[in-house]
Amino acid sequence: MTDETYDDAPCGSLSTSLDGTVTQVNATLLRWLGLPRDEVVGRRRFGDLLNVGGRIYYETHLAPLLRMQGEIAGVALELRTAGGTRLPVLVTAAVMAGRNGSPDQVRIIVFDASERRSYEQELLSARQAADRDRGRLAQLVRSLQESLLPAVLPVPPGTQTAAYYRMASADEVGGDFYDLFPLPRDRWGLLLGDVCGKGVEAAAVTAMARYTIRASLFHDADPVAALDHLNTVLYQEHRSPAHRHCTVVCGVLTMAADGAEVRLSTGGHPAPLLLRADGSAHYLPATDGPLVGVLADASYTGQSVDLRSGDTLLLYTDGVVDARRPATGRRYSSAELLAYANRLAPASAASAVDAVAALVGAADGGLDDDAAVLAIGVLAAQ
Repeated sequence: MTDETYDDAPCGSLSTSLDGTVTQVNATLLRWLGLPRDEVVGRRRFGDLLNVGGRIYYETHLAPLLRMQGEIAGVALELRTAGGTRLPVLVTAAVMAGRNGSPDQVRIIVFDASERRSYEQELLSARQAADRDRGRLAQLVRSLQESLLPAVLPVPPGTQTAAYYRMASADEVGGDFYDLFPLPRDRWGLLLGDVCGKGVEAAAVTAMARYTIRASLFHDADPVAALDHLNTVLYQEHRSPAHRHCTVVCGVLTMAADGAEVRLSTGGHPAPLLLRADGSAHYLPATDGPLVGVLADASYTGQSVDLRSGDTLLLYTDGVVDARRPATGRRYSSAELLAYANRLAPASAASAVDAVAALVGAADGGLDDDAAVLAIGVLAAQ
């Protein structure tokens, strides 16, 4: 019974002398190898049963380790069968002592790992396919996100402009957006906003908000009227599961001989920052209206801002102040952003956006929300 149990065990089993010569082998392992017993026992070493790479690895690494430690466990190798095929196996071996207490043989247990190898290959294939799908998804998201932003940011005469956008997730389209576009009578429309939520639904609202404001300002260059119009359009869907609201700052830029005038209106959005040429910085006075698309009778107001030579107007979404500070992980605040702006001023549009981008890029642990920045500066007098 003992011999039958050994011979017909569900795993391969063999014993070798200390030099690796096989002294005993069970029928299970012989069946896997496709070899008769008399061609193995006394005629082959354990390394001879392995493929070329496995034999080299066994003789240069595993055998010395076995001599030093007395055992090895769960090592992945490949047997070479009589037919030339490879059989993935897991090998456990231990040095056994004889009657005098000295090591005199090595006992080796071999487990068929074919199904495990197949499973691992299936997992690897599935992971590779998932990585490819993730890559395609990321590319699709990037392409869709780029389609929601200006391909090229215009530069009104006498100004410098710059913008920055950073997605919080590569797998979801964000809801932040900005735009700068020409209007009749040498005026320019500008806007920056943040749609509630992410994904395809938010992207659809982003596109609708951007082009609704564009069309509204083209026919009536009044930012207050543009927000009223957008609020009406978004509120029509307020009972729909697809309903989204947004925050927006909308403006009209008119160039003048000594600078520019910007008429602004905001709906639920962080106050814009004004970086003056004299080195000061401040938030524009609050004229903020409610979130756009939430109330049927929302009311918005406007204000005019004069930009002089060297001044820069900075618009941003709340993802900037929601970014976490390096080391502490604490979120930036509006007060800290203002202090940062005071250290920057005076600053061109490009340098101001680069500085804020660096601030956001250094956020500890990434972003919880998308971040968008748009800056318009009047060129400094030469």
